[in-house]
Amino acid sequence: MSNILYTRVSDVSQSVETQRQTMQRDGLKFDKEFSDEGVSGAVLAANRPGFAALLSYVREGDVVHVYAVDRLGRDAIDVQTTIRALLDKGVQVDVRGLGLIGKGVGELIVAVLAQVAEMERNRIRERTAAGRDTAKAALAATGKTHRGKESLGRPVKADAKAVAAWRMENAASISATAKHFGLSESTIKRYVLLSSAASAPVQNWASV
Repeated sequence: MSNILYTRVSDVSQSVETQRQTMQRDGLKFDKEFSDEGVSGAVLAANRPGFAALLSYVREGDVVHVYAVDRLGRDAIDVQTTIRALLDKGVQVDVRGLGLIGKGVGELIVAVLAQVAEMERNRIRERTAAGRDTAKAALAATGKTHRGKESLGRPVKADAKAVAAWRMENAASISATAKHFGLSESTIKRYVLLSSAASAPVQNWASV
C-alpha cells in the first residue's frame, strides 16, 4: 500500500508547499507525490497532467490524500466522477478534515461539499465582476473609481521612464536604483526593459 499526495494550485506564483506542509503537520508521510501547478480548477481532473499520471500510477490498496475537496475536480460532478474512478480501482480517498471516503454515503457527502465550494467560487466571480463594473462606471463619470482610485487595477509605483533615466544619468546598478526609489529589483528590471523597448527605433518595413 502506498500513501500518495495530490496537490494543485491555479496560479504559478503560488506554491503547493503550503498544502504539503499542512498535510505533513497532520502526521502524514507520503510514498509518492503528484502535483499540478498553474493548472486552473476549471480543467477536468483527468485532463490535468499531474492527476492523469496519478491515475496511471495508483494500485489497489493505495490511499490518495488531498488537502481539500475542490482539488479533486472542477465541479461537483467531476469530483464525484474522480472519486468513483479511484474507488473502482480499489484506491481509498482521504480528504483532509473528512477522513476516508467510501462508496455511497461518503461519495454523496463529498459531492455536496464540492457543490458548495463551486457555488462559493461562482459568488466570488460575480462579486468581482460587479465591483469591476461599478469601478468602471464611477471612473467614467467622475474620473475616479468608487474607491477613490484614479485608475483600474494595480497602481503604478513610479514612472518607468524617470526611473530608467535616473539610473542612466547616475550610472547606477539595478540594486542601487531599487534602493533609491524604494522599489524591488524585479520592478526596476521591468521598468528598464519597458523604457528600452519604448525608445527603440521603429523599423520602416516599407522601405526595406
